[in-house]
Amino acid sequence: MYYVLLSGGSGKRLWPLSNEARPKQYIRLVKKENNAMEQCSMIQRVWEQLEEAGMAKRTIVTASGEQQELIFSQVPGARMAEEPAGRDTFGAVLLSCAYLHDKMGAGPDDYVAVMPVDPYTESGYFKTVQSLEQAMKISGAEVGLMGVVPGYPASKYGYMLPEKKQWDTQAVEQQVLAQEESYFAINGFVEKPDEESARALIADGALWNCGVFCVKIGDMLEKARSYGVGTTYDSIYENYGMLPKISFDIEVLEKAEKLIGVRFSGYWKDLGTWDAMAEQMSTDTVGNVIMDDTCENTQVINELNIPIVVMGTSDLVVAASNDGILVTEKSQASRVKEMTKELDSRPMYEERRWGTLETLDDTCGGAVSTLTRKIRFYDGMTSSYHFHRERDEIWTVLSGTGELILEGNKIELTPGKAVCIRKNQRHAVKAIRDFEYIEIHVGSSTGSDDINRITFDWDAIERTCIL
Repeated sequence: MYYVLLSGGSGKRLWPLSNEARPKQYIRLVKKENNAMEQCSMIQRVWEQLEEAGMAKRTIVTASGEQQELIFSQVPGARMAEEPAGRDTFGAVLLSCAYLHDKMGAGPDDYVAVMPVDPYTESGYFKTVQSLEQAMKISGAEVGLMGVVPGYPASKYGYMLPEKKQWDTQAVEQQVLAQEESYFAINGFVEKPDEESARALIADGALWNCGVFCVKIGDMLEKARSYGVGTTYDSIYENYGMLPKISFDIEVLEKAEKLIGVRFSGYWKDLGTWDAMAEQMSTDTVGNVIMDDTCENTQVINELNIPIVVMGTSDLVVAASNDGILVTEKSQASRVKEMTKELDSRPMYEERRWGTLETLDDTCGGAVSTLTRKIRFYDGMTSSYHFHRERDEIWTVLSGTGELILEGNKIELTPGKAVCIRKNQRHAVKAIRDFEYIEIHVGSSTGSDDINRITFDWDAIERTCIL
């Protein structure tokens, strides 16, 4: 059996820390499963759990190309299927199955379990995911899903309806565990009911739909063929725009004649809002924060270089980054995405495979614009060999040491050194020791729009040097 982690999202649900360049699954705020005092990102936590379950070697992450450097930075060694554009979950599943078939040797009769990249859960979740393969083989179902036994009548989750109630909610632990291996037919779904309706659904045996589903790889390749995009990864990638922009639920689940589910009775939570995220933090404050003991049930996250002082608050989340500052009552946290939907500025902080970049100033001045950023490279990391057609760059080194290869010349970079890189000059940089510099773009195009890459191979880049 193979596994896919779908990594998507607009980046607004945990604003201002999350943005299009750093979706919520990459923010390092959650507790590690085996060390509650150490923080990691959601994808790092899930990948560690996959490794412990022996599933990581058969797992890929499917995401946009913009997330590639984040994925490889946070989960070294992960395999990634790149989406050339956003086509919702149906297209992502077809592309993932083609990648597994072409790049990892999966056969058409093999099964794949598709999971969200960001559940906050425990090890039993992954054992239950693995049980889907046997349930599918025995049942002959078209799609298998995993349902979570609800902990409370939530109105923010969807529910799946078993054909009949198959357990007693007061059952002893042994009975619950015995039924964990079984599967059930699914009779329907209810999306985000109100609390009273949710309570009635739970009494009737309904389960939370946690977004996990299992299909046969060959079935998905046949669907790709029916859309005229081919069945190989390269052909689907090339013709991705021909696929409908539609969810897997609408295109496959609603049309399937036989659906089955397996039940997970352990801890599971979707950390999609600040109040949910705050519950899983290992500390109430992150960053430069002073909070006195008059505060109750308050969490403060500060990525800025200025202090935040908090007194006399109750049930609040405060989050500050270069993209903005959020102050919200926890009961209102679900409205953040709605409140920020009109915001459309360049992300001010980004993580990359090689380090981080922080935008200090972004000025549009007609024909000539400027962008000022602080760039940090980690020890030993390198950039691509590239050039810019529309801008010049001025670098000033702040700390650390590095080397710049500029049109075949190797230049040592030390604190105080300034370098000017003109349009169309090929260049690449390597950090010898943790390396920071200020980078100013001057031209008609600034930022990542005007990066023309030649190679990432540092040995090949060094061979361009003039001896």
